Amino acid sequence: MTRRQKGIFYAFLAALIYGVTFTIAKDVMKIHIPSFALTLMRVSGAATIFWLISLGLPKDNIEKKDYRKFFIAAVFGIALNMMTFLKGLSYTTPISASVLMITAPIFVMIFSFIFLRNPITKYKIAGVFLGMAGATVLILYGKKLNIHASNPKLGNLLVVFNAISYALYLILAKPLLNRYHPVTFAKWLYTFGLFLILPFCLPEFMHLNWANIPLHIHLKIVFLVVFSTVLTYLFNLIALKVLKPTTMSVFIYLQPLIATIFAMMMGADQLTWIKIIAAGLIIIGVYLVNLSSIKKN
Repeated sequence: MTRRQKGIFYAFLAALIYGVTFTIAKDVMKIHIPSFALTLMRVSGAATIFWLISLGLPKDNIEKKDYRKFFIAAVFGIALNMMTFLKGLSYTTPISASVLMITAPIFVMIFSFIFLRNPITKYKIAGVFLGMAGATVLILYGKKLNIHASNPKLGNLLVVFNAISYALYLILAKPLLNRYHPVTFAKWLYTFGLFLILPFCLPEFMHLNWANIPLHIHLKIVFLVVFSTVLTYLFNLIALKVLKPTTMSVFIYLQPLIATIFAMMMGADQLTWIKIIAAGLIIIGVYLVNLSSIKKN
């Protein structure tokens, strides 16, 4: 297997894990674990694992001024990102959430233009409008046939807010990732994120009745911490070493496909024409946003 093939393999593994995560997390939160309690488990578990991994690596010397940047990145990349994602998913369906998540590249383009002054083209403008149209369709009309969602409109809005916060995080994180080892970056990101979410998530966690949580839910929580949080991060880093960013971006299209297949297999969601139309608009929008980069590569 060549280095490129390994990169594609790890990128696919990350997309596969992300795809099944929507249904697994939804199942965990359905009865047993509230969304904020699950967020605390994911963040505290990932922080612990990354600190343990860092013990076997050379120590990075963090500049004092960068601790503030880690903190700000954690606000958007951990606190707002994870809390709004799981809370939104608890209200909406796995397929709807996975479709809305792929709006993230559109928001990255918008913030790159605002903060980094990256040029914007007519294709990017068209892509933004199409992507936002798809998101709007799903938010306004996604309630139809959403028998697995308690409040799909609010849930979908929270997932979009999650995509916005993740896009901001990517802009803020890039300079830090260029200076520090990925594991060093991750351990500080999750450490600051843990302190940020504690006031919101600890009350739900403290009220959990562990005696009533079945074994299969415990195993799914382990999956969400180890695979959905830690391994996807590491797999994407391995892939990024050998693949171009534009190649990596293609794998985001796999997430709603995998999420749809897995959710329907598990009986956790159903496919509707509204979801298909929304997904089509968003996918075309993301493609147009990335069109100039694709041509260059």
